[in-house]
Amino acid sequence: MEGRILELAPAKLNLILDVLGKRPDGYHELETVMQSVDLRDEVYITLTDRPGIKVDISRDDLPRDLHNLAGKAAQVFLSYVNLPDQGVEVYINKRIPDKAGLAGGSSDAAAVIRGLDALLDTGLCETELLDISGRVGSDVPFCLLGGTRLCRGCGEIMTELPELPDCSIVIVKPDFSVSTPELFAALDSKRVLRRPDTGGFLKALNARELTGLGPYTVNVFEEVLPEDLGRRVQDIKDALLAAGALGASMTGTGSAVFGIFESTVRPAGLSGFGDVFFVKPLKSGE
Repeated sequence: MEGRILELAPAKLNLILDVLGKRPDGYHELETVMQSVDLRDEVYITLTDRPGIKVDISRDDLPRDLHNLAGKAAQVFLSYVNLPDQGVEVYINKRIPDKAGLAGGSSDAAAVIRGLDALLDTGLCETELLDISGRVGSDVPFCLLGGTRLCRGCGEIMTELPELPDCSIVIVKPDFSVSTPELFAALDSKRVLRRPDTGGFLKALNARELTGLGPYTVNVFEEVLPEDLGRRVQDIKDALLAAGALGASMTGTGSAVFGIFESTVRPAGLSGFGDVFFVKPLKSGE
């Protein structure tokens, strides 16, 4: 069987992010509001008559084939639909920065799942596609659906929320990365003083009060950043707030930082902090 399709893979932001504790299975219990935005990778999926999964990517420093989450997604999908010998080639044109907390790899994996479902005409329902996504990675189920969602558990327990009111978002990706395992370990060993108010955020979102959302954009991982990196993240947040952002926060375990603005803006002076992206929120399925 042959065929080719292009799927767009949007980045995600954690508008708020809390870690409620460590579970008996060793994973952490999360509570976060995720938002997809229109910064997208381009994922080309091709069915071939040659068995095997091949993943190529526009960046030389990123993993390929089954070492890439997109390759794992193809493998899990084909096993799920009992087509293990179907050949698949994936090419990813990267636009989302990596090691940023923007779920670029997870979104690429979700794009592969959507693309293979369409190419193979499997007729899987949403529940089945989410099951496949959850087997690939914790952010993949959200990336499959997108929009604005409250995510709990490891991110797989999702509740669709009202759309984020019209706004502009500025993302700054500094030239450093953060160790996710180290941040989780730090949360386990330190007393956190400032946590997100999820209830307050949801109340403002349900009331469609964009200005009311700003104070609630809190990420618990900022509390446990190494001191030097914490200062750099705070400097970016201060610059975004000085430019008029209603709220600013790190996304995921970093290192990207975003600010929410009422109207389209292109603040000057941010390029000195790293790469800058001007984006809009997406609705579910976009």
